Amino acid sequence: MGTAGLLSRVLTYPHLAGTFGPPRPRHSAQRQMTITATEVWSRFLNRARTELPDHVVNTWLAPLSPVEFDGAVLTLTAPDQWSVEWNESKHAALLESYGPPCVGQPVRVALTVHSERVSRSQMDLFVPQYSASIAPVQRDNSVILSILNDRYTFAKFVVGRSNELATAAATAVSQAPGKTYNPLFIYGSTGLGKTHLMQAIAHEILNRDRSCRVMYISTEQFTNDVITSISKRTMHDFRRRYRETDLLLVDDVHFLGGKETTQEEFFHTFNAVYEAGRQIVLTSDRSPSEIPKLEARLHSRFEWGMVADVTQPDLEHRIAILRQKALMDHLEHTIPDEVLHFMAEHVQANVRELEGSIIKLLAFASLKHRVITVDLAREALRDKLKANDAGPPRSSRHDRLRTIQQRVASEWGVSIDGLQSKTRTKLLTVPRQVAMYLARELLGMQLVEIGQGFGGRDHSTVIHSLDRVAEMMKESAEFRGSVERVRESLRRDH
Repeated sequence: MGTAGLLSRVLTYPHLAGTFGPPRPRHSAQRQMTITATEVWSRFLNRARTELPDHVVNTWLAPLSPVEFDGAVLTLTAPDQWSVEWNESKHAALLESYGPPCVGQPVRVALTVHSERVSRSQMDLFVPQYSASIAPVQRDNSVILSILNDRYTFAKFVVGRSNELATAAATAVSQAPGKTYNPLFIYGSTGLGKTHLMQAIAHEILNRDRSCRVMYISTEQFTNDVITSISKRTMHDFRRRYRETDLLLVDDVHFLGGKETTQEEFFHTFNAVYEAGRQIVLTSDRSPSEIPKLEARLHSRFEWGMVADVTQPDLEHRIAILRQKALMDHLEHTIPDEVLHFMAEHVQANVRELEGSIIKLLAFASLKHRVITVDLAREALRDKLKANDAGPPRSSRHDRLRTIQQRVASEWGVSIDGLQSKTRTKLLTVPRQVAMYLARELLGMQLVEIGQGFGGRDHSTVIHSLDRVAEMMKESAEFRGSVERVRESLRRDH
């Protein structure tokens, strides 16, 4: 039968049209539309859990809600604009790659803020709503108990992998105080930039609104204020001063541990400021779960908003910090680049020590009336170089890491290869986390180094492992005993 005859039959008998040639696109689209947005998102989430750490999925992806799938675009809503921007930059491309394996075709992911959440504080979604509104108090000059450092601004903060999340969260808070991540809890070791970020938030907000009342104080000052107010019977004035602030910044909240009266007063201060929709920013040298003798109600409130860590900067980040410091002090022509590289390689403790090294180098060069060179830097910083060299060398640290892995593997009845593998079964995950914890505690290894020693895991996975072991040691005496047995056997060897 020729083409003309075939066409004639199709026209004469339309019900035969589907018999010839490819199926109509309309039928394919109808089949695709039978998959709901919820089903697509469920498949994507299941796939993500096999490729991303649990805490990443739970923190960033699980809060997203599917609202529409038209066959080509999956629309998701996020709790706030910060979540939208973070997921677009970090996870959107990965999620879109799940389209072909999960639904059989490319899928574009569109993220937006839920309309009902745009004007609400993030944590309003998780705590009871109060029907009574708090009347605004008369605004007067900003209350600042400690002077803000003019150098502690976002423009002068060097961002790297070690502080990327904390910086992004702090920036978001400064743009929408009381709306995004309230409270913001930043933790990390001394001298890594926590106070810088906290004060940068205050500077940014004050630049836009000079009438904003800012309370920046250390936990020690807060404690002393409580004691003084009790002795002088001026608690009413104390409470009014703290609870009527627009921005409450508290440094070193880990010192609250064990201070029952101070914790009681801080709890009520926190509630008053938070319920008024005003921003709270806290810093600590450890995560909320690791603060000893901290009341459970404060622990839970510290984790209401965003908990972000800052860690030790890597080599590239340290070089960038030194260059920024030199630029700020107009020393870019005084300190050669090779000297900055030398300092970054040998001074690794924290940002504060890096900055102190520059000051010491400049003073030494001035005293000796010599031009700054690598040799002069080696001479000027010999005490710091000696202190850093006193720790186990890199090869020794990695030998000891191997020993830690062997002891942990023996205690839990698994293999070293299993600890270093990508397998994520509970049988291997728990001892792997313990080995990471001991490597950090006993060897002082950087997060990146630890991750490399366990199959190339990223620093966020290592952080999660450290936190998880600390939690399990509190929850289970048996587990704590196993960890301590391994720890003591390692200490006896060294």
